[in-house]
Amino acid sequence: MSNDTVEAPRTRSRPVDPRLVRYASASRGFFVAIAVIGAAQTLVIIAFAWLLTRAIVDAIDGVPWADLAVTLGWLAGAVAARAVLLWLREIVAARAAARVEAQLRAHLVEAVGTLGPGWLASRNTAQLAVTAGRGLDALDAYFGRYLPQLVQTVIATPVILAVMWWQDWISGLTVLLTLPLIPIFMILIGLATRAVQQKQWQTLQQLAARFSDTVQGLSTLKVFGRQHRAVDSIEKVTDTYRRETIKVLRVSFLSGFALEFLASIAVAIVAVSIGFRLLDGSIALFVGLFVLLLAPEAYLPLRQVGVQFHAAAEGVAATDDVFAVLDAARAASPAPATGGVPELVEGRPALRTASSAGAATGILELTGARVRRGERLLAPVDLRAAPGTVTLIEGPSGSGKTSILAALRGAAEFEGTAHLDGADVRSLPPSHWLAWAGQQPGLVAGSIRGNVALGDPAPEGRLVTRALELAGAGMLDPERVLGAQGAGLSGGQAQRVAVARAFHRHLAGRAPVIALDEPSAALDADTEERLWSSVRSLADDGATVLLVSHRASARRIADTVVALAAVEVDA
Repeated sequence: MSNDTVEAPRTRSRPVDPRLVRYASASRGFFVAIAVIGAAQTLVIIAFAWLLTRAIVDAIDGVPWADLAVTLGWLAGAVAARAVLLWLREIVAARAAARVEAQLRAHLVEAVGTLGPGWLASRNTAQLAVTAGRGLDALDAYFGRYLPQLVQTVIATPVILAVMWWQDWISGLTVLLTLPLIPIFMILIGLATRAVQQKQWQTLQQLAARFSDTVQGLSTLKVFGRQHRAVDSIEKVTDTYRRETIKVLRVSFLSGFALEFLASIAVAIVAVSIGFRLLDGSIALFVGLFVLLLAPEAYLPLRQVGVQFHAAAEGVAATDDVFAVLDAARAASPAPATGGVPELVEGRPALRTASSAGAATGILELTGARVRRGERLLAPVDLRAAPGTVTLIEGPSGSGKTSILAALRGAAEFEGTAHLDGADVRSLPPSHWLAWAGQQPGLVAGSIRGNVALGDPAPEGRLVTRALELAGAGMLDPERVLGAQGAGLSGGQAQRVAVARAFHRHLAGRAPVIALDEPSAALDADTEERLWSSVRSLADDGATVLLVSHRASARRIADTVVALAAVEVDA
Protein backbone atom coordinates (compact mmCIF):
# COMPACT_ATOMS: atom_id res chain seq x y z
CA MET A 1 0.00 0.00 0.00
CA SER A 2 1.15 3.54 -0.64
CA ASN A 3 1.69 6.26 1.91
CA ASP A 4 -0.98 8.98 1.83
CA THR A 5 1.25 11.56 3.44
CA VAL A 6 1.07 14.83 1.54
CA GLU A 7 3.81 17.38 1.85
CA ALA A 8 2.99 20.91 2.88
CA PRO A 9 2.72 23.42 0.05
CA ARG A 10 5.97 25.08 -0.90
CA THR A 11 6.28 28.64 -2.08
CA ARG A 12 8.48 29.86 -4.87
CA SER A 13 10.01 33.27 -4.34
CA ARG A 14 11.55 33.62 -7.82
CA PRO A 15 9.81 33.60 -11.23
CA VAL A 16 12.29 30.98 -12.52
CA ASP A 17 13.76 28.38 -10.21
CA PRO A 18 17.56 28.30 -10.85
CA ARG A 19 17.47 24.54 -10.30
CA LEU A 20 15.74 24.28 -13.67
CA VAL A 21 18.92 25.45 -15.41
CA ARG A 22 21.04 23.18 -13.20
CA TYR A 23 19.07 19.99 -13.74
CA ALA A 24 17.87 20.53 -17.32
CA SER A 25 20.69 21.61 -19.62
CA ALA A 26 18.24 21.98 -22.52
CA SER A 27 16.72 25.01 -20.78
CA ARG A 28 19.94 27.02 -21.16
CA GLY A 29 19.81 27.22 -24.94
CA PHE A 30 16.07 27.80 -24.70
CA PHE A 31 16.51 30.99 -22.66
CA VAL A 32 19.09 32.32 -25.11
CA ALA A 33 16.87 31.57 -28.11
CA ILE A 34 13.80 33.08 -26.45
CA ALA A 35 15.75 36.20 -25.52
CA VAL A 36 16.87 36.70 -29.14
CA ILE A 37 13.33 36.16 -30.41
CA GLY A 38 11.98 38.51 -27.71
CA ALA A 39 14.37 41.26 -28.73
CA ALA A 40 13.36 40.85 -32.38
CA GLN A 41 9.67 40.93 -31.42
CA THR A 42 10.21 44.16 -29.49
CA LEU A 43 11.84 45.83 -32.51
CA VAL A 44 9.03 44.61 -34.75
CA ILE A 45 6.39 45.99 -32.34
CA ILE A 46 8.00 49.41 -32.35
CA ALA A 47 8.43 49.30 -36.12
CA PHE A 48 4.79 48.31 -36.59
CA ALA A 49 3.55 51.19 -34.41
CA TRP A 50 5.78 53.66 -36.25
CA LEU A 51 4.79 52.43 -39.72
CA LEU A 52 1.07 52.39 -38.87
CA THR A 53 1.34 55.92 -37.48
CA ARG A 54 3.26 57.03 -40.58
CA ALA A 55 0.62 55.52 -42.87
CA ILE A 56 -2.30 57.15 -41.02
CA VAL A 57 -0.66 60.57 -40.81
CA ASP A 58 0.40 60.42 -44.47
CA ALA A 59 -3.12 59.47 -45.51
CA ILE A 60 -4.50 62.44 -43.56
CA ASP A 61 -1.90 64.76 -45.09
CA GLY A 62 -2.78 63.56 -48.61
CA VAL A 63 0.55 61.95 -49.48
CA PRO A 64 0.59 60.48 -53.02
CA TRP A 65 -0.55 56.88 -53.29
CA ALA A 66 2.84 55.66 -54.56
CA ASP A 67 4.60 56.91 -51.42
CA LEU A 68 1.82 55.59 -49.18
CA ALA A 69 2.01 52.18 -50.85
CA VAL A 70 5.69 51.88 -49.87
CA THR A 71 4.80 52.51 -46.22
CA LEU A 72 1.93 50.04 -46.40
CA GLY A 73 4.26 47.44 -47.88
CA TRP A 74 6.69 47.83 -45.00
CA LEU A 75 3.73 47.66 -42.63
CA ALA A 76 2.64 44.34 -44.15
CA GLY A 77 6.19 43.10 -43.79
CA ALA A 78 6.16 44.03 -40.09
CA VAL A 79 2.89 42.13 -39.61
CA ALA A 80 4.35 39.07 -41.36
CA ALA A 81 7.56 39.31 -39.33
CA ARG A 82 5.58 39.44 -36.10
CA ALA A 83 3.60 36.37 -37.11
CA VAL A 84 6.78 34.47 -38.06
CA LEU A 85 8.42 35.35 -34.76
CA LEU A 86 5.37 34.14 -32.83
CA TRP A 87 5.43 30.88 -34.77
CA LEU A 88 9.17 30.51 -34.20
CA ARG A 89 8.73 31.11 -30.47
CA GLU A 90 6.09 28.40 -30.28
CA ILE A 91 8.36 25.93 -32.10
CA VAL A 92 11.36 26.68 -29.88
CA ALA A 93 9.26 26.47 -26.72
CA ALA A 94 7.63 23.18 -27.72
CA ARG A 95 10.94 21.52 -28.54
CA ALA A 96 12.59 22.85 -25.39
CA ALA A 97 9.68 21.62 -23.27
CA ALA A 98 9.95 18.12 -24.75
CA ARG A 99 13.72 17.98 -24.14
CA VAL A 100 13.46 19.35 -20.60
CA GLU A 101 10.66 16.92 -19.72
CA ALA A 102 12.75 14.01 -20.99
CA GLN A 103 15.82 15.20 -19.06
CA LEU A 104 13.91 15.71 -15.82
CA ARG A 105 12.24 12.30 -16.10
CA ALA A 106 15.61 10.64 -16.72
CA HIS A 107 17.19 12.49 -13.80
CA LEU A 108 14.20 11.64 -11.59
CA VAL A 109 14.67 7.93 -12.32
CA GLU A 110 18.40 8.24 -11.65
CA ALA A 111 17.70 10.09 -8.41
CA VAL A 112 15.31 7.40 -7.20
CA GLY A 113 17.99 4.83 -7.97
CA THR A 114 20.55 6.87 -6.05
CA LEU A 115 18.30 7.32 -3.03
CA GLY A 116 17.60 3.60 -3.03
CA PRO A 117 14.77 1.28 -2.04
CA GLY A 118 14.76 2.51 1.56
CA TRP A 119 13.89 6.05 0.49
CA LEU A 120 11.34 4.82 -2.06
CA ALA A 121 9.61 2.62 0.52
CA SER A 122 8.88 5.71 2.63
CA ARG A 123 7.31 7.62 -0.27
CA ASN A 124 3.97 7.48 -2.00
CA THR A 125 4.80 5.78 -5.29
CA ALA A 126 1.46 6.71 -6.85
CA GLN A 127 2.12 10.40 -6.19
CA LEU A 128 5.63 10.03 -7.59
CA ALA A 129 4.18 8.44 -10.74
CA VAL A 130 1.70 11.31 -11.16
CA THR A 131 4.54 13.82 -10.79
CA ALA A 132 6.72 12.05 -13.36
CA GLY A 133 3.81 11.65 -15.78
CA ARG A 134 0.99 14.19 -15.68
CA GLY A 135 3.05 16.72 -13.69
CA LEU A 136 5.98 16.96 -16.08
CA ASP A 137 3.61 16.95 -19.06
CA ALA A 138 2.23 20.19 -17.64
CA LEU A 139 5.61 21.80 -18.38
CA ASP A 140 4.33 22.34 -21.92
CA ALA A 141 2.38 25.37 -20.69
CA TYR A 142 5.26 26.50 -18.50
CA PHE A 143 7.75 26.52 -21.38
CA GLY A 144 5.34 27.28 -24.19
CA ARG A 145 3.59 30.24 -22.59
CA TYR A 146 4.83 31.41 -19.23
CA LEU A 147 8.62 31.52 -19.66
CA PRO A 148 8.56 33.07 -23.18
CA GLN A 149 6.18 35.73 -21.93
CA LEU A 150 8.35 36.35 -18.88
CA VAL A 151 11.44 36.87 -21.06
CA GLN A 152 9.43 39.06 -23.41
CA THR A 153 8.36 41.20 -20.46
CA VAL A 154 11.93 41.66 -19.24
CA ILE A 155 13.03 42.80 -22.70
CA ALA A 156 10.02 44.56 -24.24
CA THR A 157 8.58 46.55 -21.34
CA PRO A 158 11.65 48.69 -20.54
CA VAL A 159 12.50 49.23 -24.23
CA ILE A 160 8.96 50.34 -25.14
CA LEU A 161 8.81 52.54 -22.04
CA ALA A 162 12.09 54.17 -23.03
CA VAL A 163 10.84 54.84 -26.57
CA MET A 164 7.61 56.38 -25.21
CA TRP A 165 9.59 58.58 -22.79
CA TRP A 166 11.84 59.67 -25.64
CA GLN A 167 8.88 60.67 -27.80
CA ASP A 168 6.63 62.08 -25.05
CA TRP A 169 7.91 62.17 -21.47
CA ILE A 170 4.44 62.86 -20.05
CA SER A 171 3.04 59.63 -21.50
CA GLY A 172 6.21 57.80 -20.47
CA LEU A 173 5.84 59.07 -16.90
CA THR A 174 2.16 58.07 -16.84
CA VAL A 175 3.03 54.53 -17.89
CA LEU A 176 5.93 54.39 -15.43
CA LEU A 177 3.64 55.36 -12.54
CA THR A 178 0.73 53.07 -13.46
CA LEU A 179 2.77 50.06 -14.59
CA PRO A 180 3.64 48.88 -11.03
CA LEU A 181 -0.07 48.42 -10.27
CA ILE A 182 -0.14 45.36 -12.50
CA PRO A 183 2.69 43.41 -10.77
CA ILE A 184 1.29 44.41 -7.36
CA PHE A 185 -2.07 42.89 -8.25
CA MET A 186 -0.29 39.97 -9.89
CA ILE A 187 1.51 39.22 -6.62
CA LEU A 188 -1.71 39.38 -4.61
CA ILE A 189 -3.57 37.23 -7.12
CA GLY A 190 -0.58 34.90 -7.47
CA LEU A 191 -0.57 34.16 -3.75
CA ALA A 192 -4.20 33.11 -3.94
CA THR A 193 -3.57 31.15 -7.13
CA ARG A 194 -0.59 29.30 -5.66
CA ALA A 195 -2.62 28.24 -2.64
CA VAL A 196 -5.54 26.85 -4.63
CA GLN A 197 -3.24 25.30 -7.27
CA GLN A 198 -1.20 23.51 -4.60
CA LYS A 199 -4.39 22.16 -3.03
CA GLN A 200 -5.57 20.96 -6.44
CA TRP A 201 -2.22 19.28 -7.15
CA GLN A 202 -2.14 17.57 -3.75
CA THR A 203 -5.72 16.38 -4.21
CA LEU A 204 -4.79 14.88 -7.57
CA GLN A 205 -1.86 13.04 -5.95
CA GLN A 206 -4.12 11.83 -3.15
CA LEU A 207 -6.65 10.61 -5.72
CA ALA A 208 -3.92 8.67 -7.52
CA ALA A 209 -2.78 7.11 -4.24
CA ARG A 210 -6.31 6.10 -3.22
CA PHE A 211 -7.02 4.60 -6.61
CA SER A 212 -3.74 2.66 -6.59
CA ASP A 213 -4.40 1.33 -3.09
CA THR A 214 -7.94 0.31 -3.98
CA VAL A 215 -6.89 -1.55 -7.13
CA GLN A 216 -4.09 -3.40 -5.33
CA GLY A 217 -6.27 -4.39 -2.39
CA LEU A 218 -9.53 -4.96 -4.24
CA SER A 219 -9.65 -8.69 -3.57
CA THR A 220 -9.09 -8.14 0.15
CA LEU A 221 -11.70 -5.38 0.25
CA LYS A 222 -14.25 -7.65 -1.42
CA VAL A 223 -13.61 -10.49 1.03
CA PHE A 224 -14.29 -8.13 3.93
CA GLY A 225 -17.18 -6.40 2.17
CA ARG A 226 -15.47 -2.99 2.19
CA GLN A 227 -15.26 -2.36 -1.55
CA HIS A 228 -18.19 0.04 -1.44
CA ARG A 229 -16.49 2.20 1.16
CA ALA A 230 -13.38 2.29 -1.01
CA VAL A 231 -15.48 3.43 -3.96
CA ASP A 232 -17.13 6.09 -1.78
CA SER A 233 -13.69 7.29 -0.67
CA ILE A 234 -12.48 7.63 -4.27
CA GLU A 235 -15.71 9.41 -5.19
CA LYS A 236 -15.22 11.83 -2.29
CA VAL A 237 -11.64 12.64 -3.29
CA THR A 238 -12.73 13.00 -6.94
CA ASP A 239 -15.41 15.48 -5.91
CA THR A 240 -12.82 17.39 -3.88
CA TYR A 241 -10.56 17.51 -6.93
CA ARG A 242 -13.47 18.82 -9.03
CA ARG A 243 -14.13 21.60 -6.50
CA GLU A 244 -10.45 22.52 -6.32
CA THR A 245 -10.28 22.66 -10.12
CA ILE A 246 -13.30 24.98 -10.23
CA LYS A 247 -11.59 27.21 -7.65
CA VAL A 248 -8.48 27.39 -9.82
CA LEU A 249 -10.56 28.32 -12.87
CA ARG A 250 -12.51 30.91 -10.87
CA VAL A 251 -9.34 32.58 -9.62
CA SER A 252 -7.84 32.46 -13.12
CA PHE A 253 -10.84 34.18 -14.71
CA LEU A 254 -11.08 36.81 -11.96
CA SER A 255 -7.35 37.55 -12.15
CA GLY A 256 -7.52 37.87 -15.92
CA PHE A 257 -10.39 40.32 -15.61
CA ALA A 258 -8.58 42.35 -12.94
CA LEU A 259 -5.38 42.64 -14.99
CA GLU A 260 -7.25 43.59 -18.17
CA PHE A 261 -9.27 46.18 -16.27
CA LEU A 262 -6.16 47.78 -14.76
CA ALA A 263 -4.36 47.87 -18.11
CA SER A 264 -7.42 49.36 -19.83
CA ILE A 265 -7.71 52.11 -17.22
CA ALA A 266 -3.99 52.91 -17.54
CA VAL A 267 -4.17 53.10 -21.33
CA ALA A 268 -7.27 55.28 -21.04
CA ILE A 269 -5.36 57.73 -18.84
CA VAL A 270 -2.60 57.96 -21.46
CA ALA A 271 -5.21 58.40 -24.23
CA VAL A 272 -7.06 61.17 -22.39
CA SER A 273 -3.79 63.00 -21.70
CA ILE A 274 -2.77 62.81 -25.36
CA GLY A 275 -6.24 63.90 -26.50
CA PHE A 276 -6.25 67.07 -24.42
CA ARG A 277 -2.76 67.98 -25.58
CA LEU A 278 -3.73 67.37 -29.22
CA LEU A 279 -6.60 69.82 -28.76
CA ASP A 280 -4.36 72.56 -27.42
CA GLY A 281 -1.62 71.80 -29.97
CA SER A 282 1.09 70.97 -27.45
CA ILE A 283 1.81 67.61 -29.08
CA ALA A 284 2.06 66.62 -32.74
CA LEU A 285 -0.40 64.12 -34.21
CA PHE A 286 2.39 61.75 -35.27
CA VAL A 287 3.94 61.67 -31.80
CA GLY A 288 0.59 61.35 -30.01
CA LEU A 289 -0.64 58.53 -32.25
CA PHE A 290 2.72 56.70 -32.12
CA VAL A 291 2.84 56.84 -28.31
CA LEU A 292 -0.82 55.84 -28.05
CA LEU A 293 -0.20 52.75 -30.20
CA LEU A 294 2.77 51.76 -28.02
CA ALA A 295 0.92 52.23 -24.72
CA PRO A 296 -1.04 48.93 -24.82
CA GLU A 297 2.14 47.10 -25.87
CA ALA A 298 3.89 48.40 -22.74
CA TYR A 299 1.25 46.78 -20.50
CA LEU A 300 0.59 43.68 -22.59
CA PRO A 301 3.67 41.60 -21.59
CA LEU A 302 2.99 42.02 -17.86
CA ARG A 303 -0.69 41.21 -18.34
CA GLN A 304 0.19 38.07 -20.26
CA VAL A 305 2.66 36.94 -17.59
CA GLY A 306 -0.17 37.03 -15.06
CA VAL A 307 -2.52 35.15 -17.38
CA GLN A 308 0.03 32.49 -18.34
CA PHE A 309 1.07 31.98 -14.71
CA HIS A 310 -2.22 30.17 -14.12
CA ALA A 311 -1.76 27.91 -17.12
CA ALA A 312 1.75 27.03 -15.94
CA ALA A 313 0.95 26.63 -12.23
CA GLU A 314 0.48 22.85 -12.39
CA GLY A 315 3.82 22.39 -14.12
CA VAL A 316 5.48 24.67 -11.56
CA ALA A 317 4.02 22.59 -8.70
CA ALA A 318 5.27 19.40 -10.35
CA THR A 319 8.80 20.74 -10.84
CA ASP A 320 8.88 21.65 -7.14
CA ASP A 321 8.27 17.97 -6.33
CA VAL A 322 10.84 16.80 -8.90
CA PHE A 323 13.48 19.25 -7.67
CA ALA A 324 12.92 18.12 -4.08
CA VAL A 325 13.78 14.54 -5.12
CA LEU A 326 16.78 15.64 -7.19
CA ASP A 327 18.08 17.82 -4.35
CA ALA A 328 17.79 14.88 -1.94
CA ALA A 329 19.72 12.68 -4.37
CA ARG A 330 22.34 15.38 -4.88
CA ALA A 331 22.83 15.61 -1.11
CA ALA A 332 23.09 11.83 -0.87
CA SER A 333 25.69 11.70 -3.66
CA PRO A 334 27.74 14.90 -3.36
CA ALA A 335 30.61 13.82 -5.61
CA PRO A 336 31.25 16.41 -8.37
CA ALA A 337 30.40 15.64 -11.93
CA THR A 338 30.95 17.23 -15.33
CA GLY A 339 27.47 18.30 -16.37
CA GLY A 340 23.74 17.77 -16.29
CA VAL A 341 22.90 15.64 -13.26
CA PRO A 342 25.21 12.64 -13.70
CA GLU A 343 26.47 13.33 -10.18
CA LEU A 344 23.28 11.70 -8.94
CA VAL A 345 24.55 8.29 -9.89
CA GLU A 346 28.25 8.76 -10.48
CA GLY A 347 31.13 9.20 -8.11
CA ARG A 348 30.66 5.87 -6.32
CA PRO A 349 33.37 3.22 -6.36
CA ALA A 350 33.10 0.84 -9.25
CA LEU A 351 32.55 -2.77 -8.28
CA ARG A 352 34.52 -5.67 -9.61
CA THR A 353 31.90 -8.05 -10.89
CA ALA A 354 32.20 -11.64 -11.92
CA SER A 355 32.20 -10.60 -15.55
CA SER A 356 35.06 -8.10 -15.24
CA ALA A 357 38.77 -8.46 -15.09
CA GLY A 358 39.95 -9.16 -11.59
CA ALA A 359 36.51 -10.57 -10.80
CA ALA A 360 35.07 -10.38 -7.31
CA THR A 361 35.34 -13.60 -5.32
CA GLY A 362 32.06 -13.01 -3.51
CA ILE A 363 33.26 -13.20 0.11
CA LEU A 364 30.64 -11.39 2.20
CA GLU A 365 31.39 -10.50 5.81
CA LEU A 366 29.10 -8.81 8.34
CA THR A 367 30.44 -7.72 11.70
CA GLY A 368 28.11 -6.25 14.31
CA ALA A 369 25.58 -5.30 11.63
CA ARG A 370 22.61 -3.75 13.42
CA VAL A 371 19.72 -2.80 11.15
CA ARG A 372 17.79 0.33 12.01
CA ARG A 373 14.01 0.16 11.78
CA GLY A 374 12.55 3.57 12.57
CA GLU A 375 13.83 4.51 16.01
CA ARG A 376 14.84 0.95 16.86
CA LEU A 377 18.02 -1.04 16.29
CA LEU A 378 17.86 -4.79 15.80
CA ALA A 379 20.33 -7.10 17.47
CA PRO A 380 23.80 -7.23 15.88
CA VAL A 381 24.50 -9.90 13.28
CA ASP A 382 27.85 -11.50 12.45
CA LEU A 383 28.33 -13.84 9.51
CA ARG A 384 30.78 -14.80 6.83
CA ALA A 385 29.52 -16.17 3.52
CA ALA A 386 32.02 -17.48 1.00
CA PRO A 387 31.71 -18.79 -2.57
CA GLY A 388 30.59 -22.40 -2.70
CA THR A 389 28.54 -22.15 0.48
CA VAL A 390 24.91 -21.70 1.51
CA THR A 391 24.44 -19.53 4.58
CA LEU A 392 21.02 -20.02 6.16
CA ILE A 393 19.60 -17.16 8.23
CA GLU A 394 16.78 -18.31 10.46
CA GLY A 395 14.89 -17.08 13.47
CA PRO A 396 11.43 -16.18 14.72
CA SER A 397 9.28 -13.52 13.07
CA GLY A 398 10.61 -10.08 13.86
CA SER A 399 14.17 -11.19 14.48
CA GLY A 400 15.46 -9.28 11.44
CA LYS A 401 16.04 -11.94 8.81
CA THR A 402 14.49 -9.91 6.00
CA SER A 403 15.98 -6.72 7.43
CA ILE A 404 19.51 -8.06 6.94
CA LEU A 405 18.84 -8.59 3.22
CA ALA A 406 17.17 -5.17 3.05
CA ALA A 407 20.31 -3.60 4.51
CA LEU A 408 22.53 -5.37 1.97
CA ARG A 409 20.46 -4.10 -0.95
CA GLY A 410 20.33 -0.55 0.40
CA ALA A 411 16.70 -0.58 1.54
CA ALA A 412 17.52 -0.13 5.25
CA GLU A 413 20.18 1.68 7.23
CA PHE A 414 22.49 -0.29 9.50
CA GLU A 415 25.39 0.16 11.86
CA GLY A 416 28.47 -1.99 11.99
CA THR A 417 30.34 -3.25 8.97
CA ALA A 418 29.42 -5.22 5.86
CA HIS A 419 32.12 -5.94 3.30
CA LEU A 420 32.24 -7.73 -0.03
CA ASP A 421 35.81 -8.72 -0.82
CA GLY A 422 36.98 -6.02 1.58
CA ALA A 423 34.86 -3.20 0.07
CA ASP A 424 32.08 -1.59 2.10
CA VAL A 425 28.76 -2.68 0.57
CA ARG A 426 27.36 0.80 1.28
CA SER A 427 29.59 2.12 -1.49
CA LEU A 428 28.67 -0.61 -3.98
CA PRO A 429 25.54 -0.52 -6.12
CA PRO A 430 23.57 -3.68 -5.17
CA SER A 431 22.72 -4.24 -8.84
CA HIS A 432 26.42 -4.96 -9.48
CA TRP A 433 26.91 -7.74 -6.96
CA LEU A 434 23.60 -8.97 -5.53
CA ALA A 435 21.02 -11.27 -7.13
CA TRP A 436 17.96 -10.95 -4.91
CA ALA A 437 14.50 -12.50 -4.73
CA GLY A 438 12.20 -11.20 -2.01
CA GLN A 439 8.99 -12.41 -0.45
CA GLN A 440 7.02 -10.28 -2.91
CA PRO A 441 7.78 -11.40 -6.49
CA GLY A 442 7.84 -7.85 -7.82
CA LEU A 443 6.98 -8.86 -11.39
CA VAL A 444 6.16 -6.29 -14.06
CA ALA A 445 3.87 -6.28 -17.06
CA GLY A 446 5.49 -8.02 -20.01
CA SER A 447 6.82 -11.43 -20.94
CA ILE A 448 8.18 -13.98 -18.51
CA ARG A 449 11.46 -13.74 -20.41
CA GLY A 450 11.57 -9.99 -19.79
CA ASN A 451 10.91 -10.50 -16.08
CA VAL A 452 13.59 -13.18 -15.69
CA ALA A 453 16.19 -11.14 -17.62
CA LEU A 454 15.20 -7.85 -15.99
CA GLY A 455 18.09 -5.38 -16.23
CA ASP A 456 19.98 -7.40 -18.85
CA PRO A 457 20.27 -5.37 -22.08
CA ALA A 458 21.06 -8.46 -24.20
CA PRO A 459 19.59 -11.56 -22.51
CA GLU A 460 20.45 -15.02 -23.79
CA GLY A 461 17.51 -17.36 -24.32
CA ARG A 462 19.60 -20.26 -23.07
CA LEU A 463 20.25 -18.59 -19.72
CA VAL A 464 16.58 -17.63 -19.30
CA THR A 465 15.50 -21.21 -19.90
CA ARG A 466 18.18 -22.53 -17.56
CA ALA A 467 17.15 -20.09 -14.80
CA LEU A 468 13.49 -21.09 -15.10
CA GLU A 469 14.40 -24.77 -14.91
CA LEU A 470 16.53 -24.26 -11.81
CA ALA A 471 13.67 -22.37 -10.14
CA GLY A 472 11.22 -25.18 -10.90
CA ALA A 473 9.37 -23.09 -13.49
CA GLY A 474 10.58 -24.86 -16.61
CA MET A 475 7.01 -25.59 -17.67
CA LEU A 476 6.28 -21.87 -18.15
CA ASP A 477 6.56 -20.41 -21.65
CA PRO A 478 9.17 -17.62 -21.58
CA GLU A 479 7.19 -15.70 -24.20
CA ARG A 480 4.01 -15.71 -22.13
CA VAL A 481 2.84 -12.15 -21.49
CA LEU A 482 1.90 -11.19 -17.94
CA GLY A 483 -0.27 -8.38 -16.69
CA ALA A 484 0.58 -5.79 -14.06
CA GLN A 485 2.39 -7.26 -11.03
CA GLY A 486 2.60 -10.64 -12.73
CA ALA A 487 -1.13 -11.07 -13.28
CA GLY A 488 -1.78 -14.42 -14.98
CA LEU A 489 0.40 -16.53 -12.70
CA SER A 490 -0.42 -18.26 -9.45
CA GLY A 491 1.36 -17.16 -6.29
CA GLY A 492 3.77 -20.09 -6.44
CA GLN A 493 4.51 -19.56 -10.13
CA ALA A 494 5.17 -15.85 -9.59
CA GLN A 495 7.53 -16.66 -6.75
CA ARG A 496 9.45 -19.14 -8.89
CA VAL A 497 9.79 -16.58 -11.71
CA ALA A 498 11.22 -14.12 -9.16
CA VAL A 499 13.71 -16.76 -8.00
CA ALA A 500 14.58 -17.49 -11.63
CA ARG A 501 15.33 -13.78 -12.07
CA ALA A 502 17.88 -13.95 -9.26
CA PHE A 503 19.38 -17.14 -10.70
CA HIS A 504 19.61 -15.55 -14.15
CA ARG A 505 21.49 -12.55 -12.83
CA HIS A 506 24.07 -14.85 -11.25
CA LEU A 507 24.32 -17.12 -14.28
CA ALA A 508 24.89 -14.06 -16.49
CA GLY A 509 27.94 -13.19 -14.38
CA ARG A 510 26.40 -10.01 -12.98
CA ALA A 511 26.21 -10.99 -9.31
CA PRO A 512 28.46 -13.31 -7.27
CA VAL A 513 26.03 -13.29 -4.31
CA ILE A 514 22.52 -14.77 -4.41
CA ALA A 515 20.10 -13.68 -1.66
CA LEU A 516 16.76 -15.48 -1.37
CA ASP A 517 14.09 -14.44 1.13
CA GLU A 518 11.62 -17.25 1.89
CA PRO A 519 11.76 -18.56 -1.70
CA SER A 520 9.70 -21.67 -0.89
CA ALA A 521 6.92 -20.00 1.11
CA ALA A 522 4.31 -20.67 -1.60
CA LEU A 523 5.70 -24.02 -2.80
CA ASP A 524 4.65 -27.58 -2.08
CA ALA A 525 7.12 -30.06 -0.60
CA ASP A 526 8.19 -31.63 -3.92
CA THR A 527 8.77 -28.31 -5.64
CA GLU A 528 10.58 -27.03 -2.58
CA GLU A 529 12.93 -30.02 -2.65
CA ARG A 530 13.79 -29.36 -6.30
CA LEU A 531 14.45 -25.71 -5.48
CA TRP A 532 16.79 -26.63 -2.62
CA SER A 533 18.64 -28.95 -4.97
CA SER A 534 19.08 -26.09 -7.47
CA VAL A 535 20.31 -23.71 -4.76
CA ARG A 536 22.81 -26.28 -3.61
CA SER A 537 24.07 -26.90 -7.15
CA LEU A 538 24.55 -23.14 -7.75
CA ALA A 539 26.54 -22.90 -4.54
CA ASP A 540 28.65 -25.91 -5.53
CA ASP A 541 29.38 -24.12 -8.81
CA GLY A 542 30.82 -21.13 -6.92
CA ALA A 543 27.91 -18.92 -5.90
CA THR A 544 27.74 -17.26 -2.49
CA VAL A 545 24.19 -17.97 -1.30
CA LEU A 546 22.33 -16.22 1.52
CA LEU A 547 19.09 -18.01 2.28
CA VAL A 548 16.36 -16.78 4.59
CA SER A 549 13.86 -19.51 5.40
CA HIS A 550 11.76 -20.80 8.26
CA ARG A 551 11.52 -24.27 6.69
CA ALA A 552 13.40 -26.98 8.53
CA SER A 553 14.21 -28.63 5.18
CA ALA A 554 16.51 -25.68 4.32
CA ARG A 555 19.02 -26.87 6.93
CA ARG A 556 19.87 -29.89 4.78
CA ILE A 557 21.57 -27.72 2.12
CA ALA A 558 23.11 -25.15 4.50
CA ASP A 559 26.81 -25.03 5.23
CA THR A 560 26.34 -22.40 7.95
CA VAL A 561 23.30 -21.53 10.02
CA VAL A 562 22.97 -18.06 11.52
CA ALA A 563 20.25 -18.04 14.16
CA LEU A 564 18.75 -14.65 15.04
CA ALA A 565 16.88 -13.85 18.22
CA ALA A 566 13.80 -11.61 18.33
CA VAL A 567 15.52 -8.81 20.25
CA GLU A 568 15.28 -5.10 19.58
CA VAL A 569 17.61 -2.54 21.11
CA ASP A 570 16.81 1.15 21.64
CA ALA A 571 18.73 3.49 19.38
